[in-house]
Amino acid sequence: METPNIHTLNVKKIKPPKIPIKNVATLILLALAAIILWNSWFTVEPEEVGVVLRFGKYVREAAPGLNFKMPDPIETVIKVPVQRQLKEEFGFRTLKPGVNSNFKRNYKGESLMLTGDLNVAVVEWSTQYRVRDPYLFLFKVKAIRTTFRDMNEAVMREVIGDRSVDHILTVGRQEIAEQVKIKLQKLCNQYETGIAVDQIVLQNVTPPDPVKPSFNEVNQAQQEREKMINDALAEYNRVIPRAKGEALKTIQQAEGYAADRINRAKGDAAFFDQLLKAYSRSPEVTRKRIYLETMERIYGRIQKKYIFEKDLKSLLPLLSLDKEVTK
Repeated sequence: METPNIHTLNVKKIKPPKIPIKNVATLILLALAAIILWNSWFTVEPEEVGVVLRFGKYVREAAPGLNFKMPDPIETVIKVPVQRQLKEEFGFRTLKPGVNSNFKRNYKGESLMLTGDLNVAVVEWSTQYRVRDPYLFLFKVKAIRTTFRDMNEAVMREVIGDRSVDHILTVGRQEIAEQVKIKLQKLCNQYETGIAVDQIVLQNVTPPDPVKPSFNEVNQAQQEREKMINDALAEYNRVIPRAKGEALKTIQQAEGYAADRINRAKGDAAFFDQLLKAYSRSPEVTRKRIYLETMERIYGRIQKKYIFEKDLKSLLPLLSLDKEVTK
């Protein structure tokens, strides 16, 4: 049996075309130029300010819009939101903002505070602020957010520690928020943080959970006391002014009656004096005038008058006594 001849095929290797070194260098230079151009332009949003650093050192600020810088890593940009209102929460965290917001509350280390009358209160609040100076905000204070939160907690504990628990839980919320805002802004200026505090909002101020039932009973008793005091004051204001008014009315009536009687008495005395003087001058005329005036007053009060002569003798047959005489 013959062994077939095996012919070996020599496959020629295909060599890639040679690219000139000059072309490779050109491509590399073009790529580098594209990268440099791409890294040299940046955009700042309307509510932001771009802080440009050259080898880590502050050089300038970039306004909102399209800006140019030297490529990385020569110059880098940090964008700071100067027009946006920022917020820090203490004692709680907002998990889902909106109309029906969800909160997480288990931060007793932040919210549990000692009051001025040695009671304990749970104070939850939020601080709304803005970045007023980007340079100070970025470079003057290390770990600015942590430092700012520590400042908030320190100031709030100071203000709460100067007031009683009743004042904190009832009427003192607005006053506490204003005092914390003023003190916190003063501390931020002192530390050169570049932060402007806009508002302090007390979210929830309550007694600790173990003492809530007792505290609610005390509050209910105080409210009942205030209600009874208000009811008593209302009754007092309703009765006392009326009694004072009636007393004043009686006094004024008595004074008026006394003045009237005195004036009448003085008038009668003056009239009697004048009458006495007239009588002294003409006794007969005065006596007759007095008689006529007296009879005039008497006759004026009589409804029926019967005039007859002194010598009349047959009066009874002519007079009907059981009914009026008609003309």
